[in-house]
Amino acid sequence: MIRSLPNSRAYSWSFNLFVICYFIFLFAPLLVTCVLAFNDSNFPSLPWNGFSLDWFISPGPERLGIFHDEQNLRSIWTSFQTAFWVAIMSTVVGTCSAFLFEQEDFPFKNGLYFLMLAPLVIPGVILGISLLLAANSAGTFFEDSFGIDVGLFRPSFWLVVFGQFSFITTFVTLVVSARLKKFDSSLEEAAMILGATRLQAIRLITLRYLRPAVIGAAAVAFLMSFENFNTTLFLVGSDPTLPINLYLQVRDGSTPVINSISLLLIAGTSCLALFNLYFSRKED
Repeated sequence: MIRSLPNSRAYSWSFNLFVICYFIFLFAPLLVTCVLAFNDSNFPSLPWNGFSLDWFISPGPERLGIFHDEQNLRSIWTSFQTAFWVAIMSTVVGTCSAFLFEQEDFPFKNGLYFLMLAPLVIPGVILGISLLLAANSAGTFFEDSFGIDVGLFRPSFWLVVFGQFSFITTFVTLVVSARLKKFDSSLEEAAMILGATRLQAIRLITLRYLRPAVIGAAAVAFLMSFENFNTTLFLVGSDPTLPINLYLQVRDGSTPVINSISLLLIAGTSCLALFNLYFSRKED
């Protein structure tokens, strides 16, 4: 809809109704989940039986709140550790890749760029299976050829980290590259004319300009890793991440503690998004 052109009242009402319905469809399930986290019921669903904080603070044994649930707390900590390392590695490598793809004389640039984008079009299930088979094949090769049992090639924490890193780095590269394309390279040239080295010019000028994009990309990488399920399902070891643990609980039947976990995740994600938005506007 072009705002500068006149529109009929029916069109305006239809457009506004569509926007309202869209946001209701988007946020209504989240609102229901948050409300049911305080429901005084043994089932994570309606009807509403009254307000209760049992699913947050109850020590058990009849009702076990999230703050006393060691299994769920352990899976949250595992997801946090995984997301932390994936965010760090993806941000460093993705930022370096963005610089690399901006070089005009970089050989095989188009081919490598296509390979970098390949994980985006591969379904997460296929990617997870492929990574698992590749790791198992490499582990079998080292064990048969050299008699070495490499723990990294078995389903484990670090295999999940490297598996998520393999495709989340692509998102970081695209985010940083989008801002790097707007950078005026003459600023670096002016700094080097004034006596700065190339590394000093990049550190003091280019990276400062890219800081909002780098921080935003790191936040996106952290959230993508924290909530990843498809790829992680095939690579996880004895310590499941939170999405895997929730899937196992829902499959076997669970309590409203799942709603309380969802509420905490929604609150944490919202705070992180607002912090990123505030920081980006402040930098701009």
